[in-house]
Amino acid sequence: MTAQLDAGRSNQKKRTRTAIVEAARELIATGADVTMPAIARTALVSEATAYRYFPDLPSLISEALAGSWPAPAEALRPVADSPDPVARVSYACEFLLRGILARQGAVRAMIAATITHPESAKTRPGVRFGLIDHALEPLKDTLGTTDPDALTQLERDLAVVVSAEALFSLTDLCGLTPDEAVASAVRTASTLTEAAVRATGGE
Repeated sequence: MTAQLDAGRSNQKKRTRTAIVEAARELIATGADVTMPAIARTALVSEATAYRYFPDLPSLISEALAGSWPAPAEALRPVADSPDPVARVSYACEFLLRGILARQGAVRAMIAATITHPESAKTRPGVRFGLIDHALEPLKDTLGTTDPDALTQLERDLAVVVSAEALFSLTDLCGLTPDEAVASAVRTASTLTEAAVRATGGE
């Protein structure tokens, strides 16, 4: 009897957790600000229950955001056959930045939460590096062979360029429209990649 009760409680917890994550994803899809009270209302559970399963906001948003972006190979399908790393990087950066804009309520909430709880920053979904790595595939046989440190640095620089913080700095602090901010970041990413191509003797 006790085992049945324990199993029932465990199943209930799993169902509740799933409901909370799905509610968060629903809010993220609308571009709404993601707050625990809003998630609790959407999931039709009490706020206390939501906090019990997700005591910190970053873990909640990270789990909900984890399925928001397609796999890198799928995301890069339109330019998968292109041997031009500049074209691939430009596409990848715009794809990521527009994805951040579409989910900026959730992303801003995650940034704010990780500022107050920096130890939770490691729970952020790693959507950026996988796509950048795939975009730079054409350079791995050239720059990656002749100067692997330079390729590693380029990957890091591109990750900074397409970070949410950089995008919001352009819109919030520089006053650019979302389209202008995306275009500015993509230009920077393209320039970095063009410099890497020239370093390998490419045109």
